[in-house]
Amino acid sequence: MKQVAALAGVGIKTVSRVVNHEANVAPATASRVWDAVRALDYHVDLQAGSLRRAGGRTRTLGLLVSSVDNPFAGAIHRAVEDAAVERGVSVFTSSLDDDPLREAYAVSAFLQRRVDGLILTTASPRPQYLGAVLQRGLPVVYVDRKPVDETLDAVTSDNRAAAELATAHLISHGHRRIALLADRLDIGTARERQRGFLDALGHAGISTTLAPMVTELHDAASAQVALARLLASEAPPTAVFSAQNLITVGALHALRVAGLQHAVALVGFDDIPLADLVEPGVTVIAQDPQQIGRVAVERVFARLEGDTSPARHTITPTKLIPRGSGEIAPAAE
Repeated sequence: MKQVAALAGVGIKTVSRVVNHEANVAPATASRVWDAVRALDYHVDLQAGSLRRAGGRTRTLGLLVSSVDNPFAGAIHRAVEDAAVERGVSVFTSSLDDDPLREAYAVSAFLQRRVDGLILTTASPRPQYLGAVLQRGLPVVYVDRKPVDETLDAVTSDNRAAAELATAHLISHGHRRIALLADRLDIGTARERQRGFLDALGHAGISTTLAPMVTELHDAASAQVALARLLASEAPPTAVFSAQNLITVGALHALRVAGLQHAVALVGFDDIPLADLVEPGVTVIAQDPQQIGRVAVERVFARLEGDTSPARHTITPTKLIPRGSGEIAPAAE
């Protein structure tokens, strides 16, 4: 830091203010400091700096998502990271893979790195590590799935209402034999989406005997196999509600292999890449993962800045995007 100060022609305190993104430094002065930082390849020692910084801050956050290769989780990650970078904060990210042990390991790793706050997707409604996290006074915001603890901030969609809307859309186009393809029911979002599916059937007076439900699906391959079996059954569904984006991908494969993509209706939960370019386009319930990420990271920063208001559960909007697959009418019998 002394070498940076000497090269930039400023004092050490000015260098400290610049690299820590503090106010009250003239733009021209800050520019000279950053030029010197780059010239000398200087890197801030965050662990050492945190010992002096108020509250021991490390300018880092821990982000736990379902899986970094899932487009929905990737969009949340990007929104969190973009907002954090604007504040000079780095983000450590890990995948949950819906495994409670992996979840606990990731949170432990975040704590070892002394992150300032946590944004978490949880595999369990009652995570055992919460006591240790809260004892440290770290702000925690849950995304996508809301834990049982009402004292924590959460940002989610209304999965039940959105799933009911998706199913009602299929019913409005004349379908009664509607299949549900869903994730593992120990996952909160999967349970809520199944409930929404059943709500729509109940409101339409459709017996569940007409609606096969296949759950415990967690990827495209298992969904493809499950739907292929249903399509080959004696009473195949005329429509499908796929309650997760990877499941939708598997359902698309099954329909195309069977040559039924123009005969069996499909509505998916969560948008998928190129959904508007396939034929027919894929009708979806679209969440807003970017907004989920933005709201979550702003809640963390608000808590770090002293916000002691009661925990807030923010519900972000969803919308039905009709593109063709969900508007296919059942064949006349």
